[in-house]
Amino acid sequence: MDTSNLLHMLNQKVRLHSKNLNEQLQQFGLYSAQWTILYVLSQKGPMSQTDIWQYLKVEAPTVTRTLTRMESSGWINRRQGKDKRERIIELSSHAKQFFPTIKGKIETLDQEYLAPLSEQERLQLLHLLEKLGTKKDDLDES
Repeated sequence: MDTSNLLHMLNQKVRLHSKNLNEQLQQFGLYSAQWTILYVLSQKGPMSQTDIWQYLKVEAPTVTRTLTRMESSGWINRRQGKDKRERIIELSSHAKQFFPTIKGKIETLDQEYLAPLSEQERLQLLHLLEKLGTKKDDLDES
């Protein structure tokens, strides 16, 4: 099998979804990278900046720039953590107010995107995506 074609196709599908996501988020002044942070904070609660970039597997300066924009736009609050260098990020009251509306629009978009797949295919896709990027030894142990 041509793995280059497989991963190219995966990349193209992710780009399509990101494009559609950005179009939905535009009315709120957000982009997909910002939505990802809002979503993570809504699921996990307040997090340090370090925890965010490590969880998202994005470089620290990129997350810092995104958080700065989000703070200026009123989507997040930053507070000092355990020491002077640590910053804890949390959803602002503005974000908490609009989050359900935004999430509803994104869920509708996601359902349309996944509509061609049956429930079983969706579960299979989830299982396969969880396996991507892991080492074979790690899979054998689980």
